[in-house]
Amino acid sequence: MKWTEKLLKRIGEYTHIILDWMVNLAVLVSKRSLKILKIPFIISGKVNNFFRDVSRVLGETFTALFICAIGDLIAGILLSGMTGTLEMLPGLLVLIPGAIGMRGNIFGALGSRLGSNLHIGTLTPELKRSPILNQNIASAMILTIIMSIFLAFTAKAFCMLLGFNSISLAEFTVISVLGGIFSGALLLPATILISIKSYENGWDPDNVTTPLIAASGDLFTIPSILLAVYILLAIRNGYVETVLFILFIIIGIMGFVYGIKRGTHMKKIIIHSTPALFLSSIFGTTAGTILNGSFSTILSNPSILALVPLFSGESGDLVSILGARLSSGLHIGSIESSLRPSGDALRNFAIIIILAVIIYPLIGVLAYLGSFITGSESIALGKMIFISTSAGLMLTPFMLLIAFYLNAISYRRGLDPDNIVIPLSTSLTDPVANTFLVMMVIFTLGITL
Repeated sequence: MKWTEKLLKRIGEYTHIILDWMVNLAVLVSKRSLKILKIPFIISGKVNNFFRDVSRVLGETFTALFICAIGDLIAGILLSGMTGTLEMLPGLLVLIPGAIGMRGNIFGALGSRLGSNLHIGTLTPELKRSPILNQNIASAMILTIIMSIFLAFTAKAFCMLLGFNSISLAEFTVISVLGGIFSGALLLPATILISIKSYENGWDPDNVTTPLIAASGDLFTIPSILLAVYILLAIRNGYVETVLFILFIIIGIMGFVYGIKRGTHMKKIIIHSTPALFLSSIFGTTAGTILNGSFSTILSNPSILALVPLFSGESGDLVSILGARLSSGLHIGSIESSLRPSGDALRNFAIIIILAVIIYPLIGVLAYLGSFITGSESIALGKMIFISTSAGLMLTPFMLLIAFYLNAISYRRGLDPDNIVIPLSTSLTDPVANTFLVMMVIFTLGITL
């Protein structure tokens, strides 16, 4: 019977081992299951916390973007009504996106600098004269003249290089500088007022000021260019046109020399901003050449021309908001100047993605309604929404990366992101935005260029 006892003992041991293993397995599976079951609750909690933390930011920013969209829509309607002017003055379409972007770049950067100064306490929210405020105003005026001249030369050069039929260099310059002066006269006080009053009322200037200024630039630039065109047509082919051309060149040179020889703050703004704005003008003109190359498509679908300021304007607003928020975060130390996004930077990415998902379908609807109200020939509503949304979602990752790395690199190199990021990010976004927009128009409408 000894063998029987041994067998039973061995069976008991094995049974105990198996039961222990099964219990341990059950406990392990239960623990893992509990962890897996907790994941949706953890995600839900983080999502709720995120939206609770950023609800005000989303509310402020969406309100500003919607107001901007109305301004961009008006600009789009005005632009869609300029088809006759664009045909009469060939090459003008090459200038327009750069002119619109330049206004937003100069005055958006001004608003961002004022916002940063308000954040760190070097500027008070009172409309009193101060060295910082005075030098910011003077630098914006000087940069407007210089960049208007450079933009005219760039537009003419692109037309010559690409073989586009175009107006003369003097005509480009007169239109560009006069348009810059007219729109700048409106944008300068608007920028100061929006920056200071939004801060005074408790709105974050990064969420409100930048998009409102950019939209104001879109809204004011088209009428300003139209007014400049009417003046040009009145003096065209006469000595007044030549005198204005020479006078503007002289003023631009004198303004640049004055800017780099006066106050330290002004010199820093001019020196830091000029290279970035030169690049911005080139990128903006590139956007214009993309549109000019598709001019026949645009003429046959005027509603697309109404969509252009909306799409590029809202895209510029989104990347400007992100750039301004990242810049302020770097200034106050809440964001590290690392080349790897984390923490608050990722949080800001999420805000922009949410806004993009909402705003791009909306501007498709607005472009369609604008064309419908004005009686312009329009593509179907569904196609308009599809073009706007698909092009916008293709563009969004590019905007996130460009704003983040421009901020990080400029800050690490000791440059003020306020002078670098907004001009370059919006201008880099413009040609890419127009490329994606034209691509989706061709894809959706089945057009062969």
